[in-house]
Amino acid sequence: QVQLVESGGGSVQPGGSLRLSCAASGYTYISNCMGWFRQAPGKEREGVAALYTTSGRTYYADSVKGRFTISRDNATNTLYLQMNSLKPEDTAMYFCAAGGNSDVGLPHYYGMDYWGNGTLVTISS
Repeated sequence: QVQLVESGGGSVQPGGSLRLSCAASGYTYISNCMGWFRQAPGKEREGVAALYTTSGRTYYADSVKGRFTISRDNATNTLYLQMNSLKPEDTAMYFCAAGGNSDVGLPHYYGMDYWGNGTLVTISS
C-alpha cells in the first residue's frame, strides 16, 4: 500500500505561482511512476505531469509544458509540482498518484494504482 497526501493548493491570480506537494508513505518503492493529475468540474481527469523513478524521465501535458515542473525529493519521499504563469484554465482539483507503470509517457488516470484526496487550485482575478 502507498499513501499519498497532497498540499499546497489555493487561490491565486492569473500569472501567479503555486507549488503543490505530495507526501508519500508506505511501499513507495513499488511505484515506478509518480504523477499529477487534475480534474475540472464536468471534465475527465487528465494527466498533467509524470516522473518515472527508475529512468528519471519526466513528461508533461502540452497545456502545461514550459510552465509546470515535476520533481521529487527522494530523502523525504515528497513529490512536487511547481506551477508558474498560472491561467484560469488551470483551475481544478489536483491529485497526486502513483503506479507501477512501465515508462509509457504521460499515463492515463486509469493506469495509476494509488491516489491522494486532492488539493484545490483556483486561478481567478
